Amino acid sequence: MIIGRKLTRTEVEQVWIIDRREVIHNIYHLVEDALELRPAYFDVQGWPPGEDVLYTPILLDCYDRNGWCYGLFDEARMIGVAVLESKLIGDPKDMLQLKFLHVSQAYRGRGLGRQLFEHAKAVARARGAQRMYVSATPSEHTINFYLGLGCLISKRPDPALLALEPDDIHLEIRTG
Repeated sequence: MIIGRKLTRTEVEQVWIIDRREVIHNIYHLVEDALELRPAYFDVQGWPPGEDVLYTPILLDCYDRNGWCYGLFDEARMIGVAVLESKLIGDPKDMLQLKFLHVSQAYRGRGLGRQLFEHAKAVARARGAQRMYVSATPSEHTINFYLGLGCLISKRPDPALLALEPDDIHLEIRTG
């Protein structure tokens, strides 16, 4: 049985057991404010080397600043996660960033990603955000997922997040 709940601080590092495998055949590029799909093949076998070392402190810092960290578990194993930043961004400062959203490969296609996303959007709204910001990997599946949930290309991407992830597709969605 799959259950969802807020993570404790010590559970944050369990995100790295999520099975991130995916075969990518196409990626999106943003060209003059429009998405252009181009062939690109990647056989993603898991997390990139060093990703856990680089991002664990970032996720823990987010947690310590009252970020929202929510996990889905099958028995005791984490199979999905969503992390929502606590600092408002944008101009005006009315957005919260969906910092992290992943579902293990064997659990995809069951609506769990949508469930995590909608829950994060509700939490963002409850915390006073008018919009939720997503800096998404440009793979076809990922972008189609977010577009299918109603996200739109950000007209004014957050400069710091754009500099950090220039190849990502920067999206946003109204929370209400």
